[in-house]
Amino acid sequence: MLRVLPRLFGLMTTLSLAQAAQSFQPPPAGQTTIRTNVNLVQVDAIVTDAKDRQVTDLKAGDFEIPQDGKPQVITHFSYISIKPGGTRNAPAAVPKGTLVPPPPPPVALKPNQVRRTIALVVDDLGLSFASIAQLRSALKKFVDERMEPGDLVAILRTGAGLCALQQFTADKRMLYAAIDRVRDNAFGRVGVSSFAPFQAVGTYVDTPRADEERQTDFSVGTLGALRYVVDGLRELPGRKSLILFTENMRLFTREGTNDRVMGSVRRLADAANRALVVINTIDLRGLQTLSLTAADDAGGRRPDEVAQLPSQRSQEYWDSQEGLSFLAAETGGRFMHDSNDIYGGVRKVMEDSEGYYLIGYDPDASAFDAKSGKPLFHKVRVKVKTAGLQVRSRRALFGNSDTEAPRVPQGRDAQLARALASPFGSGAIPLRLTSLFNNEPKGGSFVTSLLHIDGRGLTFVDEPDDYHKAVFDVVVKTFGDNGQEENSSSTTYTMRLRAEMYTQALENGLVYTVNHPVKKAGAYQLRVALRDATSEKVGSASQFIEVPDVSKGRLLLSGIVLRADMLPESAAAPPANAAAPVPGEGAQTQEIDPKGNPAVRIFKPGKTMIYGYQVLNAQAGPGQPPQLEAQTRLFRDGQAIYSGPPQIVKVGDQRDPRHLMGGGRILLNPKIAADDYVLQVVVTDKLAKRVATQSIDFSVE
Repeated sequence: MLRVLPRLFGLMTTLSLAQAAQSFQPPPAGQTTIRTNVNLVQVDAIVTDAKDRQVTDLKAGDFEIPQDGKPQVITHFSYISIKPGGTRNAPAAVPKGTLVPPPPPPVALKPNQVRRTIALVVDDLGLSFASIAQLRSALKKFVDERMEPGDLVAILRTGAGLCALQQFTADKRMLYAAIDRVRDNAFGRVGVSSFAPFQAVGTYVDTPRADEERQTDFSVGTLGALRYVVDGLRELPGRKSLILFTENMRLFTREGTNDRVMGSVRRLADAANRALVVINTIDLRGLQTLSLTAADDAGGRRPDEVAQLPSQRSQEYWDSQEGLSFLAAETGGRFMHDSNDIYGGVRKVMEDSEGYYLIGYDPDASAFDAKSGKPLFHKVRVKVKTAGLQVRSRRALFGNSDTEAPRVPQGRDAQLARALASPFGSGAIPLRLTSLFNNEPKGGSFVTSLLHIDGRGLTFVDEPDDYHKAVFDVVVKTFGDNGQEENSSSTTYTMRLRAEMYTQALENGLVYTVNHPVKKAGAYQLRVALRDATSEKVGSASQFIEVPDVSKGRLLLSGIVLRADMLPESAAAPPANAAAPVPGEGAQTQEIDPKGNPAVRIFKPGKTMIYGYQVLNAQAGPGQPPQLEAQTRLFRDGQAIYSGPPQIVKVGDQRDPRHLMGGGRILLNPKIAADDYVLQVVVTDKLAKRVATQSIDFSVE
């Protein structure tokens, strides 16, 4: 994008952001915390009535909470509501023949804004081909209808290595891309159908022991993947839920307990309770016909043996659900089964996550180890006294407390891996990642990524002759929409700066630039982690970017370049769409705040921002130039606070309608609040009756 920067500012518009930016107030965060420490044990519980509706008006006296069978005195009690205030508004009806209004840009959540963290885990190691299409539809419906502001969501596949799909996000585009990649696993433990038909006696099939060993291997693999997800959820904020979509998890074999699977299930339940994660399980097989069907061949069996086959199939069916029921019961979740309505099951699970009771008691001295003082393992149950009500809660208290120090990764690789997995741009070294899609007539599509590094986060060691040295590692990974790593780089930099350059690095930071030629259209995730070798401080940043297929002729916009205006402050504002001077073309410029460059995008109230973009595939006819309108919208915390009037995009002497340059200026109100914002550009092709949008974030301080 930087190589076409001068061309992007040939057409300018001047806009003013008025009172809306001053009056906007963000919604309350609604953050909740559950704690277990040596002075107080708190257990979360959900109560439902006979119609499976949450009951939210109970008092402390309505509950009993025995520890190892001994009743405890409830000392702390509250109902925590996580449901956002207000009601969800249905989309406004769009008259036939009119253009659908563009959606708002995605919101980048901050940790204190997260209400719920939800992991939707698709066990493609344990799903049949028949279940996949219905599941994809249910997942899309969840994203469309059940995601609320403050939800952080990930869609993961147990058979995909959990790589890129581990990223938790509030960006629905990322989730749609993940859903599109959900498919059956040809190497899983199920196959085309949930039930293999009975074969005639003498037909070659796997021996029961061989089949059980295969089932065990895949079940343990699924449970290991779930443990990986739970560990990732451990330090994330909000009410944490995991929903597992699968078809079977057996705890027993013909010879008794399957120790490998049972051990893995117990360890997973233990880890989930320690991480305060509720595990919900959904059996995707729905209502089943367990009698004999036309696919079964009972040849070679006696009549009494044939009569036992339906009973045998029923027993196999119940046995296959034991692990799913156990996981949900141990962690206070739901086990949804025997229903063809997959989305209905998801809806009920999500209703549970909208609120819960938090019940606390003070344990006596016997609850702790006499030497170490740490909590011991105890069985804890929550009971409700009112008849007809059901309660779901964790079944055990494990010897861990929130006051204990969290596990800190040790070593370069572990620290960088943890940073890359973070859903937040976080860490001790502030980073800002800007990835911009663009397309050139000859070079095709490419992405330019600008990584701004706050120089004050690096540790510089003084050397002779006034040199200052910093050593840091930078890892850059790109993941495709199939969840697999497309490319990566890992580089160790040794930087020696002197005098003025050292001062500038501390004040203005450093910009690390990576160019990515893109051969295939698709959805990509770019993740960057940086580690200072001296202090071992780490920072991370990530960005989702869509690279569309330009060859299909759809109206598209490139990434938006946003920077501070370089016109003199005394210069009069140009009229709409006037051609503004461009650096290097004779314009008199003033020194501007270095934070207003395209990699940082931090602006001051009362200053002017200048933006530029490329319009791809605009329609034109013989002797008829493109007819384009552009509108700018400004968002704060997902709420629109400004919508500018549509402006005609004058193409001037640009001759290639497939690659047109547009842009404008935005004058920030002097009283605009210091916060994070998103600029959205909406371009309408009036000839083709198509709309394209693009957005970019920036900050005001």
